[in-house]
Amino acid sequence: MMFPASITLDGHAIPVKVIRERRTSFRAATGKAGFILRLPKRLAKSEEQRAWTWFETWAKQLHQNKPDFFQRFRSKKYEDGDTVQVGTRRYSIGISLEDRAAHTAKLHPNRYIQLNLVRSASPEEHNKAAATLLSRVVAKDFLPEFSRRVEELNRLYFSKTIKGISFKNTSSRWGSCSNTGNLNFSTRLLFAPAEVVDYVIIHELAHLIEMNHSERFWALVAQAMPDYKLKEKWLKANGAGLGF
Repeated sequence: MMFPASITLDGHAIPVKVIRERRTSFRAATGKAGFILRLPKRLAKSEEQRAWTWFETWAKQLHQNKPDFFQRFRSKKYEDGDTVQVGTRRYSIGISLEDRAAHTAKLHPNRYIQLNLVRSASPEEHNKAAATLLSRVVAKDFLPEFSRRVEELNRLYFSKTIKGISFKNTSSRWGSCSNTGNLNFSTRLLFAPAEVVDYVIIHELAHLIEMNHSERFWALVAQAMPDYKLKEKWLKANGAGLGF
């Protein structure tokens, strides 16, 4: 049988990647982009249907036991006149559908964001574009204040040279540090509490000294923030629901 590319749970389509390999049983797991269903290479058609039925039961049970996992697949829908709260800042949103070649956005005074979207695009494309544009505009608005906090924590605990600080609309990482001293942070982090933001900043600053996750690296993090494990725990429990 041709396995579906997704499974719908609570009205949301979750991608499913089917992998055939040398094995004798079915196995399912969660991944960053959705579900992974592993099956034996040689499987009778009658067994294929049984495998999918088994997988559906497994996925529904997971949905009941770990509903937070599914937050990442529930895209927000933006409409003209909506507001979005990011940290301590509230932005109002205006959306206009126009005959144009590309989507654009502009931040006006009083934190009003005007989104100009391509009229011919689908509703799904409109929503995806709105989320992307909002993340860029809001990140640019936050960057000066955020950069000052990064520099402040660097002076307090590390005193290393930072080449650059930027935001990226990433979903797999909260932050990253390059070997040239560039620090990148996910725009999703802007929705987290201040002390959690500080933890991610400290984590990446520590990488300016240790480009790994060795015992020495974690000692540097703990020296700057002794209760950092509480912040990690918060991110694991709530991180999936953060973002535009």
